[in-house]
This record gives sequence, structure tokens and C-alpha cells, in this order.
Amino acid sequence: MRSLPEGFRAVVIGRSGGIGSAVAARLEADPRCGEVVGLSRAEGFDLLDEASIEAAARRLASTGGPLDLVFDATGALQIDGYGPEKTLRALGPAGMAMQFAVNAIGPALVLKHFAPLLPRERRGLFATLSARVGSIGDNRLGGWISYRSAKAALNQIVRTAAIEIARTHPRAVVVALHPGTVATRLSDPFAGQRDRLSPDAAAAALLETLDGMTPERTGTFHAYDGSSIAW
Repeated sequence: MRSLPEGFRAVVIGRSGGIGSAVAARLEADPRCGEVVGLSRAEGFDLLDEASIEAAARRLASTGGPLDLVFDATGALQIDGYGPEKTLRALGPAGMAMQFAVNAIGPALVLKHFAPLLPRERRGLFATLSARVGSIGDNRLGGWISYRSAKAALNQIVRTAAIEIARTHPRAVVVALHPGTVATRLSDPFAGQRDRLSPDAAAAALLETLDGMTPERTGTFHAYDGSSIAW
């Protein structure tokens, strides 16, 4: 990460997932990175429990300086047996509530508690994984109503939070990123014959894209290759 200072401090939330573990490994191999902290259920981090998120942020704030990079790699397609709906008839309140809890509310609470830990006087990066199917403007196939809607909500959360964060952290970049179709357990049941990126290739592309973003691009939505995605 050439845009961050020597010895920069990073946290990867969702470290145990395919993309999260690859992002953490890339950062750990970066000679300019001073510290990488991974958070997942293995460390007692619970995306569905705000007290857990707040405690993790408070702990990191007390053990070092600002966080130069916060990478939120959380997200899920199938949750507690609820998968993406193929038709409107399959829509149900319990499945929809879980999709919003994991893919929108959890990341929103991560923003709430971790964005204040970004540096105020220098560059800071906050990225969260969205999905192209969350784009309203790019939706031509329908289906997957709960997942699409939760990711669309996440995009609005990022956009709104970025505006507020820019007032106190003018050099911060807060963005939603689409990782592409990656060969992970999340996409395995839905991949079919489609080509998929390896987690390492996706992580490398995501970090390179994030590294090149200027504060003028805060609050935007991009694919792993840097291309803009319609809201």
C-alpha cells in the first residue's frame, strides 16, 4: 500500500473468510505494513452484536495509534438456511431480516465504531465489501431480492457515512467495493460454469484499487478493477 505511511496499521474484519484471509495475507506480506489485526468469530468478534464491535474498536484504540486501513470483508449469501430467493414467492420476513442484519446493519455498526479510529490529519482508508447485484441501476435480471436490497442499503450507508466522515477526516476514503466472483465457499453454490477469481487475485486487485483512490472518490462504489458501478 504505497499511499499509506511506512509502518501503517491495518485491521481486517472477517479475517476468517476467503477474501478476508487473502486480504490479511497480502497486507502481512507488505513490508511497509507495521501491523495487521484480524477480527472474526475466532477472536470473539460478532458482527450481529454491537457490544462486540464496540469492544473490539475500543481495544484497538487503546493498544496503538490510528488505524490507517479498515477493511470490512464480512458478508453472506446463505444465512441460517436462508439463501437468495429465485422468485418473489420465496420472499419471507425472517430471511430478509437476516440478510439485512449481516449485509447492511453489521457493516453500518462497523463504520460507526471503527471510522472514528481513522487518522484525522493524514490519509485513511475504509472499505467494505458490497456486490454488483446491489446496484439498482445495473439490475437487469431480478431475483435475489433480500440480498440485493441489503447490499443496496449498504451502498447508501457508505455514501451517507462518507459525507459525514469527510467533515472530520478530510483525507479519508470510504468506499464500497465489489470483489468480483471469487472462488470461496460463499459463491460455491451459485458459480455454475462461471469463471472465478482466486481469493488472492481478488485481494490483490481490491487493495490496488483502494490504494489508488483519492479523497475525491470517497463515498463511491467500485469494482475490484477500479471501474465505477452505478448505484
